[in-house]
Amino acid sequence: MATFLYKLGRAAFRRRRLVALLWVALLAVAGIGAATAPVATSSSFSIPGTEAQRAFDLLEERFPGAGADGASARVVFKAPEGQKVTDAAHKAVVEDTVAALKAGSDQIVSVADPYTAHAVSQDGSTAYVSVAYKVNAMELTDETRDALKQAGESAQGKGLTVELGGDALQSMPETGAGEIVGVVIAGIVLVITFGSLVAAGLPLLTAVIGVGIGVSSITALANALDLGNTTSTLAMMIGLAVGIDYALFIVSRYRAELADGREKEEAAGRAVGTAGSAVVFAGLTVVIALVGLAVVNIPMLTKMGFAAAATVVIAVLIALTLIPALLGFAGDKVVGRKRRKALAEGKGLAEEGDGKPNGGTRWARFVIRRPVMVLLAGVLGLGAIAVPAASLEMGLPDDGAKPVSTTERRAYDTLSDGFGPGFNGPLLVVVDGDKAAADRTVSAIKELKGWAAVTPPTLNKAGDAAMITVVPKDRPSSAETETLVHDIREATGDDVLVSGATAMNVDFSQKMNDALVPYLALVVGLAFILLTLVFRSVLVPLKAALGFLLSVVAALGAVVAVFQWGWLGGLFGVEQTGPVMSMMPIFMVGVVFGLAMDYEVFLVTRMREAYVHGQRPGEAIVTGFRHSARVVVAAAVIMIAVFSGFIGMDDQMIKMIGFGLAVAVLFDAFVVRMAIVPAVLALLGHKAWWLPKWLDRVLPNVDVEGEGLAAATDGDSSGKPDLVKV
Repeated sequence: MATFLYKLGRAAFRRRRLVALLWVALLAVAGIGAATAPVATSSSFSIPGTEAQRAFDLLEERFPGAGADGASARVVFKAPEGQKVTDAAHKAVVEDTVAALKAGSDQIVSVADPYTAHAVSQDGSTAYVSVAYKVNAMELTDETRDALKQAGESAQGKGLTVELGGDALQSMPETGAGEIVGVVIAGIVLVITFGSLVAAGLPLLTAVIGVGIGVSSITALANALDLGNTTSTLAMMIGLAVGIDYALFIVSRYRAELADGREKEEAAGRAVGTAGSAVVFAGLTVVIALVGLAVVNIPMLTKMGFAAAATVVIAVLIALTLIPALLGFAGDKVVGRKRRKALAEGKGLAEEGDGKPNGGTRWARFVIRRPVMVLLAGVLGLGAIAVPAASLEMGLPDDGAKPVSTTERRAYDTLSDGFGPGFNGPLLVVVDGDKAAADRTVSAIKELKGWAAVTPPTLNKAGDAAMITVVPKDRPSSAETETLVHDIREATGDDVLVSGATAMNVDFSQKMNDALVPYLALVVGLAFILLTLVFRSVLVPLKAALGFLLSVVAALGAVVAVFQWGWLGGLFGVEQTGPVMSMMPIFMVGVVFGLAMDYEVFLVTRMREAYVHGQRPGEAIVTGFRHSARVVVAAAVIMIAVFSGFIGMDDQMIKMIGFGLAVAVLFDAFVVRMAIVPAVLALLGHKAWWLPKWLDRVLPNVDVEGEGLAAATDGDSSGKPDLVKV
């Protein structure tokens, strides 16, 4: 592989104008496609095989036109202290709002008058208007949303406090300044790492091009493929991080080759042949982890994984082709002035300078001297941070998790105060039977604990199905409400199905739990095989997988502490604690595993390269850190900065994902890869690189260390000594 990539790098360097033109053309085509594609009108969320999903399917069949999966909204009215919404003046305002809503859009199924629908609180202080729509939230037109907001604004200044809630207000998360700050920090890190604005700019430029192509393609295909709101955000998040990192490793190796005295084209070829091999395998581990999300069998999650994986593939291809092409345009400017002057005089200049040990060398020697102490400190430290993960509670975020500055959150709180905390998460019970069956179901539910209200059954026209609304006593995300869902399902027969937001959360969480072990087995198993090919070792991949599990559990512990317990919540903009998003554990396993393997590949391949060329195990560890530690640290800081930029978004799910990925990279890069890994390798010695002879004969040689490349280019035209010797 190294030889093939070496030739690819040289070809891209020579034909740099053509390569650059092709990538710019691809970006333009994707941009035009995104600009001209129809606006995505659907973002369906389904959980195949669950009771909640079967309930929705039955509603669509038996209650046609009722908009069972359609968007909904609530206009909440709060009277001033000492007054009631039933007062004549206030009642007139509410009724005017009802009339305005009915006339505001043809996408509305129904608008319920609170005075006839029993939607006034017992103390008379609060009332709400329920609005049901024919289509889901993403299919609502701007005119429909504007009409809803206008109705609320018109009533606002007439003596009542008016707030809006419901998924009808759902929209794409807005890109904030946080992501820009993340990219700026990445640029600063690159400048410090390279000491050259040109070298720092190349990874940023190529990452932006890659993300532009990926996100534009997702936007162009969103309508056709029914892609969800967060798909492009996830692709941007991961695409930026890996795009910058992969380019960083290629540029860093190119500078090292130049410092060794090679000609520019030869240096570009060798950089792609060596560091490019690590990029390919690192990218493959990320792709495996993301595509493996399909195992969960939730369409939305599968599409998110495939879209993000496609962006990673683009980042790999750009690193292998566009980076060497741009290096051809950059010339000597990829190095600092001092190095540029030395190269102009035909002198080599080692990256570390004057033969002095750098920080990576000193740290590696420290770990080798005290491997047991470092290993225990790393494992015990991460173990302590992981403790909160034992208290993990899962659910899906609702309006109660939004900032208090939003009207959705204020509507949520007002309804909780006026009608009880469970009112924001009513259960929808669907009966596949006649009125007698529905009445028996109501009686069975009323014998249970945990409900605040049970409505009379509403039958369909055929009289063979009914809907019953059950309002829990507790808030939607509470354990008591979850227990009520299970109790209703156990107390009623197979012809009774429980759905609604809380029931969907219960089913979604269960599906996540059931899929976690098979997903781990698939992803870790495939990556283990891949890393065995790369390192030609059994213990190194095993150590990599165990270290990953430690870092991801610690990251989950941090997520629980901040988002569920509220520790340091104010620092990260968490205004309301609650359960952790149901998909978070399996999502973090998928994404973080792939990213963690990046550092494993980039760091340990240099150690492996030194070991197979004759160095002792301890010397190989020091060599790997001398060449790779600074770049791996820079790459990790960049990833943390990019992910942290998404913590500033209002969307609770994106905020949680950004925080979780940032702390996971922090733990994995700086504790596991930079401390635990060298400590374990130092303790194992030669055994770390052991591979059974029969397996050695079976496994193909992918030549990540560049042995074949060194042999093929021995005595090349540059006349300079090889970087690696066979």
